[in-house]
Amino acid sequence: MNKIHKFRNFLSTTTKTTTTTLGCNRSINNSSRRTYFSKNSLLLNYSNNSNLKKSYTKGSTEPRLLTLNIGEAFNEAVEKYGNKEALIVPFQNVRLGWKDLKEQIDNVTKSLINLGIGHGDRVGIMSPNRSEWLISQVAISKMGAILVNINPAYRLSELEYVLKHSGCKWIICPDSYKNSDYFGMMDKLVGDLSVHSAGEIKSERLPNLKGIIGLTNSENEHSTREYKSILPWSKFINFDNNNISDQDLLDRLDQIQFDEPVNIQYTSGTTGLPKGATLSHYNILNNGYMVGEGLGLTDKDRVAIPVPLFHCFGMVMGNNACITHGSTMIYPSPTFNAEQVLKAVDNEKATALYGVPTMFIAQLEHPDLKKYDLSSLRTGIMSGTTCPIEVMKRVMKEMHMKEVQICYGMTETSPVSLQTSAQDDIEKKVSTVGRTAPHLETKIIDPSGKIVPPGTVGELCTRGYGVMLGYWNNKEATNQSIDPAGWMQTGDLATMDHQGYVSIVGRNKDMIIRGGENVYPRELEEFFYTHKSVSDVQVIGIPDEKYGECVVAWVKLHQGHTTTEQELREFCKENIAHYKIPKHFKFVEDFPITASGKIKKYVMREIMIEELKLLKS
Repeated sequence: MNKIHKFRNFLSTTTKTTTTTLGCNRSINNSSRRTYFSKNSLLLNYSNNSNLKKSYTKGSTEPRLLTLNIGEAFNEAVEKYGNKEALIVPFQNVRLGWKDLKEQIDNVTKSLINLGIGHGDRVGIMSPNRSEWLISQVAISKMGAILVNINPAYRLSELEYVLKHSGCKWIICPDSYKNSDYFGMMDKLVGDLSVHSAGEIKSERLPNLKGIIGLTNSENEHSTREYKSILPWSKFINFDNNNISDQDLLDRLDQIQFDEPVNIQYTSGTTGLPKGATLSHYNILNNGYMVGEGLGLTDKDRVAIPVPLFHCFGMVMGNNACITHGSTMIYPSPTFNAEQVLKAVDNEKATALYGVPTMFIAQLEHPDLKKYDLSSLRTGIMSGTTCPIEVMKRVMKEMHMKEVQICYGMTETSPVSLQTSAQDDIEKKVSTVGRTAPHLETKIIDPSGKIVPPGTVGELCTRGYGVMLGYWNNKEATNQSIDPAGWMQTGDLATMDHQGYVSIVGRNKDMIIRGGENVYPRELEEFFYTHKSVSDVQVIGIPDEKYGECVVAWVKLHQGHTTTEQELREFCKENIAHYKIPKHFKFVEDFPITASGKIKKYVMREIMIEELKLLKS
């Protein structure tokens, strides 16, 4: 039976977790497991198709998929890489080898068990990047519980919804960060954190929540004195855990099936209430492994991870890729800071760097860029959106990332389903998102569900090990997104060429229909990037009385450059069809973005509608 179908009833009927299996053989000895971790895969073949007659490809069947749970994979990394550096967090003065990291993780695992957290219970984490994030991630997976990633930018109503919908039993969070008062938010939700004892919260609004673990350095800090319901991290990690032996942990680990849920990640909810994509060990361990294989990661690599850990980019493509290859994880700062990233790459001699295009643009335009030695870099990942060619050229030359790659995916597919390779030329890296990754399938379909010919725009669909188990407690949404054959419908519009390379045209919901003509924002954005003064650009559609919709371009200029709306309009007239030319231009310093660096186009639309005094259609 297809794993998606096996879990749908589980996801939609109860918050009590049960365990099932795909029927795969887990009796693998240590020596055979270690053969899965290859030394170098720069020549990894992402798709074995050429001269296609239809927009369908199937990825390579090598390397083999891992049939381990995350805890088993982590323990193998410790056994293999020992005292080599595993985690570096400069702003916390943290530098841990694999053995030291395991010692901390196992202690946290025991503490979680002693709190009464059981197999299948949900534990939330709402925090910027820091060492405790990784420690919690692996510890929760090792005890068979389910980690719920909570965006640290959430406000009160969003936080309440996710905690209640997922049925979190405990939540891990710092006291505050920037303008977010996390303890204050929890106090409002629970009622009064000064009344309850730690682990004994009783809340009508959050009936499943029992306790809060505070990422504070001392239980004597003002924040934890004020809120006695909060268990400080320092006290939590110093529990007397002698009642649980290391063998007890191994026995518990052996009971965890690799295909059971380990993680719930909530979508942005811009078109309705957030949906919890439920991911298994099998989903996210293998996706991190395959991404790392594509990058050619080894235990000699040092990966700078400035992208958020609450998102798949940081947690899966970052942490899990490093765990399965013994690579060192580096967290430059709690949230993205261009100079701190440059500094970390220089000081720690990072060999790989992750980010979305806006992050790389910020680093390239930093006034002290040339002050930092980035020559240790060789590769990395640029994801989130297609990269402008001029930015890609500068990343490859000025940041020495000649093997940088593009990844495409979505939370619901664990996330990566398409990836370029180190050998792809720069044209493929800026105009496509690569080819189908190993053990996955890709097709592009028309509205009737039929596969379209190469070069034809349609909806991108993916199938294989990476497709989520389903949306937590939302059978209807699961059935709408995953068809009976197991295909995940991404909602992205794309084309596939005869060699299997996929280009993203835009989102179904982002496509602009102007007077009956389809306008694809991604195409226009790529065009504007060719203008010498344009650093970044985002294109949206807004209501228009005459044409139904009209085109709007938000433009960010290079430092020291100037241009006018009229000049950009003339630039358009010489190069693109008249119906694609934006009716409105808005010059900006920055774009509204999510915590993971993605552009909030819906916010841009709302701003333009308000500024132009338009009625929402």
